[in-house]
Amino acid sequence: MFIEYEDEAVKVLFDDLTDVQNSKNLMQRKIGHDMARSIKKRFDNLKSFSNFESLLQSRIGKIESMSGSFFAGTYSLHVSENYRLIVAPQTDDLSSKELRKCDTLIIKGVVDYHGKGAKNNWLIP
Repeated sequence: MFIEYEDEAVKVLFDDLTDVQNSKNLMQRKIGHDMARSIKKRFDNLKSFSNFESLLQSRIGKIESMSGSFFAGTYSLHVSENYRLIVAPQTDDLSSKELRKCDTLIIKGVVDYHGKGAKNNWLIP
């Protein structure tokens, strides 16, 4: 699967995470070793699928569709107990036919959206 990013700040962190030889450990410095390692695991999972529908069928990271005006059209994958990697398929609609054709997703970031009346706590960006 091809990966794109919501914005440049997210791209910089994920590019550094995957460039082992030249890494400056930007994500690790920002959010800690354990969380960066968990995010890298999910990121590697995402790249291994050929289309978005096969990712959904795999149930990797307990992937689930998000709701609400802010998260509409996105999906979350568990990174830790509370934090989720938020992604969106790059497609016109979320029909099974379109998701089968979709080979590109957009990483929006990592967020904790849990808690009563809690604001979204974004780790990334």
